[in-house]
Amino acid sequence: QVQMVESGGGLVQTGGSLTLSCEVSGLIFSIYVMAWYRQPPGKQRELVADITGRGKTNYVDSVRGRFTISRDNAKNMVYLQMNNLGPDDTAVYYCKPRDLLNLPWGQGTQVTVSS
Repeated sequence: QVQMVESGGGLVQTGGSLTLSCEVSGLIFSIYVMAWYRQPPGKQRELVADITGRGKTNYVDSVRGRFTISRDNAKNMVYLQMNNLGPDDTAVYYCKPRDLLNLPWGQGTQVTVSS
C-alpha cells in the first residue's frame, strides 16, 4: 500500500521560510516523478513542483525562484524548501507520485502565511 506522510508546515510571517518533508512508502520510490501540490482555502488543488527520479525539476510560475523541490532516493523522501513566502502561499500542501492519478491523497500539511 502506497502511503505519503507530509510534515513541516506551520505559521510563518510574510517573507519567511519553511521546509516541507514527505516520506513515501509502498513503492519503488526512485522510478517515480514526485510532486508537491497545494490547495488554498476555497480553491482547487494545484501542482506546485515536481522532480524526476534523476532530479530534473519543474515549477509553476508563481513559485519559481522561491521554492526548491528535492528528493533523497535512499530515504524515500521528497522535500520542498519555500522561501520568501507570501499570503498567497497559504494552503494545505500534499506530496504524491505525479503519475499515479488514482492514488488517494495523504493528510497534507498546513502552511499559513500571515501578512
